[in-house]
Amino acid sequence: MNLPSKLLLSELLKHRVRCQQGLDHGKGVIPWMHPPVHRLLGWATKPSSLKLSRSVWSLNQCRRIINGEIFVKGEPVISDQATLERLPTLIDASLISIDDLKIGTIVDIYFDFYTGKIFNYLVSRTDPRLPGTSRWSLQIEKIIDQQPGVVCTNLKTLDELPLVRSSIREELIRHSRSLKDQLSDITDKASNKLEGWLEEKTWDQIRNEEYSRFNDFDGWIDSNDDYRSSSSDRIDNEEDPWV
Repeated sequence: MNLPSKLLLSELLKHRVRCQQGLDHGKGVIPWMHPPVHRLLGWATKPSSLKLSRSVWSLNQCRRIINGEIFVKGEPVISDQATLERLPTLIDASLISIDDLKIGTIVDIYFDFYTGKIFNYLVSRTDPRLPGTSRWSLQIEKIIDQQPGVVCTNLKTLDELPLVRSSIREELIRHSRSLKDQLSDITDKASNKLEGWLEEKTWDQIRNEEYSRFNDFDGWIDSNDDYRSSSSDRIDNEEDPWV
């Protein structure tokens, strides 16, 4: 079988399903899950836009994925959209923080294609229908309770989760934070250098001032000595009658 070992639910639903008779059963419209054990059992497709029926497939019916199509073996279970919407699912469930605040919406699943085991859920902060929205990876161990339409976690914000895909807005925020941190580092380094320069400059000034005062003192001593010498010479000359 030419099947991937791991896949996103959104990628699975994008493929058109083709059965053994070569009939096109359309693209996927809704997952078939068993939330208590975090497992994906299968998915449903919409064969025609004119029909209300839905074809439900299990994962073990898949045989090959190629050129945007999933080839399946066996017959589907026929159901309708109203019945499928009553099936338990965590897709589109609100993610609730430890403070009882909604911090996101579960919009996708990363699962094992052969067993259906869910590795983690992908969470969106904004409307997932908007193109390029960010995705955070929610590990199952972060979930402390789950009810229809609601998943409770021990998180405070989505920033505690690994970011799988960044939107343009998130990239700008992260880039702004990075620039702010770099600017702060540059400012701190410049301040440290300036403080060191001022301290060094002050010490040099003090040393030069002391040196200048010392030279002035020596000059004053020398000038006094000259003055004493000249005065002594005048006194001696005045007292010597032979001069």
